[in-house]
Amino acid sequence: MQSGISASQELHTAFQTLVSSEDQRGLICTITKESLTPLIVLSPATSSFSDDLSLLAPHIDPKVALYIILRRYASSETAPFIAITYVPDSAPVRQKMLFASTRLTLVRELGIERFRETIFATTKEELTPQGFDKHDKHVGLEAPLTEEEQSLGEVKRKEAEEGRGMNERKSHVSSGVNMPISDEAVQALKSLATEGGDSLVQLKINIPTETMELASSTSTSISALPTTISATEPRYSFYRYTHTHNGISSSPILFIYTCPSGSKIKERMLYAASSRSAVQVAEAEAGLKVEKKIEASSPEDISEESIDGDLHPKVEVKKAFERPKRPGRK
Repeated sequence: MQSGISASQELHTAFQTLVSSEDQRGLICTITKESLTPLIVLSPATSSFSDDLSLLAPHIDPKVALYIILRRYASSETAPFIAITYVPDSAPVRQKMLFASTRLTLVRELGIERFRETIFATTKEELTPQGFDKHDKHVGLEAPLTEEEQSLGEVKRKEAEEGRGMNERKSHVSSGVNMPISDEAVQALKSLATEGGDSLVQLKINIPTETMELASSTSTSISALPTTISATEPRYSFYRYTHTHNGISSSPILFIYTCPSGSKIKERMLYAASSRSAVQVAEAEAGLKVEKKIEASSPEDISEESIDGDLHPKVEVKKAFERPKRPGRK
């Protein structure tokens, strides 16, 4: 889901200033009149990322969504910045959806290669030094170093990055979505194209790491989809529907996005914003061709009848207009 909003020239200019100015720690952005615009410059910057988070605290409102760009790593590195989408639970619903659906546009238009990581936050506590420590433990990233430690530890840091890259691959698709996907998930998607194998692959998002992972891979009949797809958590499901219609056999790949009403707000935001990425990953990395995309609140809303209706809509045959006969004429 994309919002159609783009980055303003003012934001491009402010970001370029941030890139070239070591005395700036970051930039707070918002959405104004269908454009991404700069709001506040976070400065002056010190050598401590944790200490500089105090610059951010006064601007965090529990009812207002924001985009936050922070320089977390040495400027000499290729990707020194992180992008944070802050969407508090108390923000207006429309604002939540707008910021969630535009978050990928922000990093894509400013240059995704400049961002080491994207983070989705819903509370002020997540944006404190303690919140980042907790996040780092989940993700397995090294904690930010001082300028001196960054210079001395550059080789070790790159070795650690390469080690992390062994277990997951980034999706390099045209939209610039920065959503890693596990090798296990890619392999399961590739096998879906093979007749006789599993027919249903369910992907889930690891919320702390924002990584797409394999939830399950099974052989399932279409009638069993409502009971096989998770009814308690959002899922991206890819289903090979082998069937016959009007004497013609086919096996189209369906993409089914389900998001139960009881899902947590952070899950709903992430899944809604990344559903397009899931399809692109399947097509670009697994070689699948998705024939139909289906969205439903609950797996119970999915049925063979509704899917057949989407794939093979009935063609209404219009009768030719018959002129009424004139009175008295037989």
